[in-house]
Formats: sequence, structure tokens, C-alpha cells
Amino acid sequence: MTHVIDPAELKRWLSDGAEIAFLDVREHGQFGEGHPFLAIPAPYSRLEIDVPRLVPRRTTRIALIDGGDGVAARAAEALRDIGYTDVSVSRDGVQGWQAAGFTLFKGVNLPSKTFGELVEHALETPHLSASELSHRLDAGETIVILDGRPLQEFHKMSIPGAICCPNGELARRFWDLDISPETPVIINCAGRTRSIIGAQTLIDIGVPNPVYALENGTQGWYLQDLPLNHGQSQTYRQIDTPPAEAVLTRAEALANKSGVERVDSRTLDGWAHDADRTVFILDVRSPQETAADPVPGAIPAPGGQLIQATDQYVGTRGARLVIVDTDGVRAPVVASWLRRLGHEAYVAARTDLPAASHADETLPLLPEVQPADLFANGEPPRLIDLRSSASFRQGHIEGAEWSIRPRLRPEPNQTVVFIADDPAVAAIAARDISAERGAAFRLAGGPQDWEQAGLRVVATPDTPADDDRIDFLFFVHDRHDGNKAAARQYLEWETGLVAQLDADERKLFRLPGIA
Repeated sequence: MTHVIDPAELKRWLSDGAEIAFLDVREHGQFGEGHPFLAIPAPYSRLEIDVPRLVPRRTTRIALIDGGDGVAARAAEALRDIGYTDVSVSRDGVQGWQAAGFTLFKGVNLPSKTFGELVEHALETPHLSASELSHRLDAGETIVILDGRPLQEFHKMSIPGAICCPNGELARRFWDLDISPETPVIINCAGRTRSIIGAQTLIDIGVPNPVYALENGTQGWYLQDLPLNHGQSQTYRQIDTPPAEAVLTRAEALANKSGVERVDSRTLDGWAHDADRTVFILDVRSPQETAADPVPGAIPAPGGQLIQATDQYVGTRGARLVIVDTDGVRAPVVASWLRRLGHEAYVAARTDLPAASHADETLPLLPEVQPADLFANGEPPRLIDLRSSASFRQGHIEGAEWSIRPRLRPEPNQTVVFIADDPAVAAIAARDISAERGAAFRLAGGPQDWEQAGLRVVATPDTPADDDRIDFLFFVHDRHDGNKAAARQYLEWETGLVAQLDADERKLFRLPGIA
């Protein structure tokens, strides 16, 4: 029997100081159209794949919310099946939440996005408009532009002359860029948050240069009809020499000012054996570094993205976050931001971490059928394509139907072949089709393999219909693709977030003068 909780009681849970995982089990498009401020996206289509990473402790207090369609009850049962013991469902879904007088917020990464706006106000982070920056560059002024986004985002579009230096790397790499102390430095992103956080990071760490956030990022630049570059790859220099003692001292001082404590091996070992608390160990080095030299038991979480999208890494509110690096600069700086974001963040040395306690869990996968054997038995199976709705539109096997796990219903007497990029997505979807494992299979290969096997692959630009594409976030999705109205709407959304907060939500953040 699923335990149902009223929205008002759930709202109290969110501020009672105890650990809680508040999971929105709707799909990405539904989530982005409106969700509670502290809800973590955990779509039912990936539930058993993502939740063990987001909520590693199986006795964590979990509250689920859906669209009032019964998906949360199905998700609660699925979570109990994999060992979660304290799962509740919010009554009447997001409709009930709104009816209780609580706000539904559009967009994604809400706490981090809102935090950026609060930082600019509370710390008076300097900013420069796109038109003013362009004017100063045209006048021949030497200005360094650092783009605080990951390289793949930088590659899509960038300010001419900018260098990619993700926010998590700024405090460590700035000193190796050989920038004259009087040279102005501009930090930009695609919108606002990472521009503000990046600029304030350099100010907080004590760089001598004038530092500014580029107001409204590349979108603001584009809205002024200024040209953007595409396909660029200029990035910071990867220098492996230890940081200067002065930089280490500044990073440690910033962490201390924010209330970040350094914990030792004895403390960490005690936490590892505390059955009532959750610990996330987060390695904030660059993806290249964590891939080449992984820290056992740590989650790779590039520092800039961890601040920008904490809810993609941490699903338990009130957990202990232990931040690690190998240089002594990035971890203290990132931890200082996480503290101000309202998290219980600490710093630890890599050598003090406890041994990894368990191996990664794996889901039992479906047997595969090869494309050439799909119709070997005469009677065609039911083909269910679980790939993204965008991929289905671009090309799918003729006769296949697009679907997604929340829309599946039991088909006990029918053979089903799933099409999925991730085998685990097909495996968990099969649980909603039939209890008979042998009745479900996954098709091997991709569109090219299917065509080589003689299967006809067709494109359907209008199928599934937009109303059915619950996996796709339409909210200003084309703001980077020439739609100026969408770019303006996105920036208005971002600057309007703070005004939507209630008193409890404002209290989450540790910044001067915002309570």
C-alpha cells in the first residue's frame, strides 16, 4: 500500500532539517513546464537507473510527485522492489501542490539558477552589457573573455576571441593564463548564472584584474545582433605543476569564510558507517582528469557544473557532500559555493577517503534479437521504440510505435521487441509490459544496422505529435537557434525567479541580506 502525503505536510518535510529526497517522476518535458522548487528530476523512464545514484542510501525518506496520473504510485512500487523502504507519494501530484498554494516553477536547475540571481544582488557582482563590451573591443581595448561553460557548449557558440575555461577550473587555471593585472576579464556563459558565478569566483579568490560578468551571456550578445563564432575549441592551458602557495592560501581562506570544514580519514570512516546519513563524495576535477585518474568511490562532478546543476548529481537534500580534488584549489572553492547554496559541504584529501564500499549495481538486461531475425518467426512482434521522440521523428523502423515507460501498460500475451539506445531503459520498461521476461526483447543495433538487414527506416517529422512528446522540453528550446523571442523569454524567466520564492525557499541560501 502506497503511503500518500498531503502537500502541506511534504512542504514541512522540506524544511525540517532531516534528509529527504523529493523526486519528480514525470518526464523531462513535463518537469520543465512546472515543478516544485526543490523537486529533483527522476523520470520514471529511467527510475531504477538514476535513483540509486541520486539517492544511494536505501532508507532515505523519499517523497514522489507526478502529474496526478498514478505514475508516482508505480514508481513507489518500483523503488520498493529495489530496496527503498521509506517512500511516500504527494497527494494529487503537481495539481495538488499548486492547489495547496505552492508555486510551480518552469525550467530546470532551479535552485542553482535562482542562486545566481541572488549572488549578483547580494554580492554586487559587476557586469558589462554586450553592447558596452563590443564598443570597448572595437575601440581596441585589450580584454580577456573567458567562457565558463564546458567545451561542448563552447563549441556550439561562443563570443569571438573567447577562451573556454569552465567555472570549476577558473580558480586553478586563471593564474596560468599570463594575463596582465590591469587587463579587464569578462566571464560569460549562454545566459546569466555561470557568468555571475564565474566572475564572482575570480573576485572571491582575489585576482587583481577588473572582473565582470557578461550580462545575459551569448544570448545577450546575439540579441544585440553581434556575431557569434561556432565550432571553436580554444581552451585553457592544462599545466600540471602545483599551484602557487598564495593561491592555495586564498582558496583555503575562501572556504573558511564560507564555513567549509576539512575532514580527515577518521571522520570520513565514521560517516561511512553511519546508517542514518548520506555521504556523496564528489570529484570536481575536469572530465579529462577524472577519466584518466579516477578516485575510487568518488562521483565525477566537474566543479562548474556541480554548482550549476547540483540536482543532477545530488538527489538527497541534507546529505553530507565531501568535495575532493588533487590540487587543493578547486575543491575548497567549489565547496564554498555549495555551502552558500545551502548544502552541507566539506573538503577532504584524496588520501583520506574511505575505501569504496560496494561495486556498481547492474540491472538484468533483456535478451537481444538481431535485425535480420526480427521477422524470422512469421508473426511480426510488437515494436516499441523507446528512444527520444526527436530520434523517432528522424528515423525509425516502419511499423514501430513510439512510446515511453509511463505510457506502457501490461501486454501479458504478446511478444514485444523494444528499441532503445540504453539497454537498461528497455529492461526496466519491460517490467511494465509483462511479468514474463521471455516475452520482451531488445533490438540490437541502430538505424544503419536495421537498413543493412533490409528493414525500412522512415522519418515522420510530425509523429509523435508535439502534445505526446513528454520527453521533450519545449520551453524556449530554440533560444540558441535564431529565435530572439525565445531568448528574451528565457532571460526574463531567469531574472524573474527570485520574485517567485517563498520565505522557506529564500532561507535555503546562505548569502548576506536575502532572508
